[in-house]
Amino acid sequence: MPVTDADAVPRRTVVIVPGLGGSGPNHWQSLWGAENPGWRWVRQRDWDHPVADEWLASLEEAVALAPSPVVLVAHSLACAMVVRWAETSARAGRIAAALLVSPADVDSPDHTPDEARVFAPVGMGRLPFPTLVVASTDDPFVAPERARAFAAAWGADLVEIRDAGHINADSGFGVWPLGQDLLRELIEDG
Repeated sequence: MPVTDADAVPRRTVVIVPGLGGSGPNHWQSLWGAENPGWRWVRQRDWDHPVADEWLASLEEAVALAPSPVVLVAHSLACAMVVRWAETSARAGRIAAALLVSPADVDSPDHTPDEARVFAPVGMGRLPFPTLVVASTDDPFVAPERARAFAAAWGADLVEIRDAGHINADSGFGVWPLGQDLLRELIEDG
């Protein structure tokens, strides 16, 4: 899924933004990153105990260092982080588009662990860049109606997948071809 010719500055810089726990080696984010060594990653000091200011600073740095407009690829807790970041960062204008997959409902103790509360409340303002939310009808970390409310509030398009769990390796998602197709469309449109 190359975004540009190998010798040119990329038209878009893809930045992968993992959620709580990071993305293990079998997670679709890791598999996509391995196929696309020019893509960037947001790195965190501690994937299991997020500190909001640290996580936001890591995202800010990744966007600042990108050589071209950015397409964010966030999963789970990282979706709430991206929304919080977009509310306050002057660099949000560098975002060409965002793919937000399985947004965790950090406001709900029934759906997310206490560690996720660092990004509560979930921002419900319109995002200043084109956004696609992908959610599952049986995600344990967000109720379907809440994922729909997020997408509507953020001004995002929504792709709802039936019975796909948390859309991660534990749910049986490896390389996730549908996700690659959705990202490709977002890059081409962005």
